[in-house]
Amino acid sequence: MQAEHLPDSILIVDFGSQVTQLIARRVREAGVYSEIAPFTMAEEAFDRLRPKGIILSGSPASVPDADSPRAPQPIFDSGLPILGICYGQQVMTHQLGGEVRPGHETGEGGEFGRAFLTVTEECTLFDGMWQVGDRHQVWMSHGDKVTRFAEGFEIVATSEGAPFAVIADEKRRYYGTQFHPEVVHTPDGAKLIANFARHVCGLAGDWTMAEFRATKIAEIREQVGNGKVICGLSGGVDSAVAAVLIHEAIGDQLTCVFVDHGLLRAREREQVESLFRGTYNIPLVVVNAEDRFLAGLAGQTDPEKKRKFIGKTFIDVFEEEAKRAGGADFLAQGTLYPDVIESVSFTGGPSVTIKSHHNVGGLPERMNMQLVEPLRELFKDEVRDLGRELGLPETFVGRHPFPGPGLAIRIPGEVTRERCDVLRKADAIYLEEIRNAGLYDAIWQAFAVLLPVKTVGVMGDGRTYDNVCALRAVTSTDGMTADIYPFDATFLSNVATRIVNEVKGINRVVYDYTSKPPGTIEWE
Repeated sequence: MQAEHLPDSILIVDFGSQVTQLIARRVREAGVYSEIAPFTMAEEAFDRLRPKGIILSGSPASVPDADSPRAPQPIFDSGLPILGICYGQQVMTHQLGGEVRPGHETGEGGEFGRAFLTVTEECTLFDGMWQVGDRHQVWMSHGDKVTRFAEGFEIVATSEGAPFAVIADEKRRYYGTQFHPEVVHTPDGAKLIANFARHVCGLAGDWTMAEFRATKIAEIREQVGNGKVICGLSGGVDSAVAAVLIHEAIGDQLTCVFVDHGLLRAREREQVESLFRGTYNIPLVVVNAEDRFLAGLAGQTDPEKKRKFIGKTFIDVFEEEAKRAGGADFLAQGTLYPDVIESVSFTGGPSVTIKSHHNVGGLPERMNMQLVEPLRELFKDEVRDLGRELGLPETFVGRHPFPGPGLAIRIPGEVTRERCDVLRKADAIYLEEIRNAGLYDAIWQAFAVLLPVKTVGVMGDGRTYDNVCALRAVTSTDGMTADIYPFDATFLSNVATRIVNEVKGINRVVYDYTSKPPGTIEWE
């Protein structure tokens, strides 16, 4: 967001914790806007956001190590409230003159998993929830520990393995927790973070999707001016919400392009045309590029190369269509916060990138277009809320996520027209059975995967040697973590029977029981 349109916010400085995203979730659940910035970019984000408070995240690093990450000094010079979580507490202590020592030096080891702290002093963080003498469950995950806190701090809660479980400097409004309040295993953690945002930082907690909508419309109008925008539709919720929001801002300056790349779910093209041409009357160009995409994917089995080819070809098609439409100044995309987070490591390098996303990373230099990404700061469930705020039909807003690369990343190995057709049929049966059972809205995402594996089967009196189909269904809030949906055996058996009987080319069906982490939701 541009500074003049920014709501009051909290900046989260990310030192590489696997659960930093949950901090942002908890802040937003408290009705306060938040953004995450890697520590390498925190000073830039601080200047841009002009936040009302700072949260320092956890980290796999060790503060005593010479090359471990630090918070920018301007944060401490600003006079703003700061909450340090785990590593954040330790690095704040170190930078303000205290002492942190590795667990092996103290001889006490670390503290991992469930722990119980005792409240020893009153603290603003505890307002309305914890009293002196109370004992509460929290979640610890640390090896190092604070051994001497900085001047001005006092201990306000302690645990068996962390004598400085919570420290506070009420005068400067600096607070540190050794435990992780952002995870569900700390039952009162969300309340504690809300107390920091509201009671300490003094924020009203009134950030809503209606405010985001109005703010973004103003920002889009300012960015685009009288320019023309071309928006790529994937058929999913994200790009649809982005398109409707942009159209509300600039009207017919927007042209949407829907690329039928042959990697879509069943009846996807018809649904998109009906929504945009019928319901919203938004200018829409449909491009049949199936042959082009499948030709480029022929023989390709590496998942990253598939994604990169699809992303590049999308851009190529958009560029061509922009020229046909008389030129465009901007390309709009439905990029979400998890896309950005997964595609960029917290150190700014490639070492811990989970996977590249086709719509993250900017535009080729040859294109004289700028990006418009109005959803870039939102999580998936927030995009759905925005869609409802914009009046999109629930049948569309509630659709399961569908990746931009489509079926290409649900076909490990080579992607062919025949394999796409087989998978499309199996996927349609699976989703139909989920809807018939009344389970669709209880599941975050469900889909079929066509494996590059053939097995022997028996159908009638004959031997078969056909493909294996894997079924996947997960529950989640924002796609950052996910658990498997616990179908009963009867349901899975019925789905498997239908797929094997109705889809020529599949003779075996399996169910994926892997959570995220360790797996990703998609297979590639």
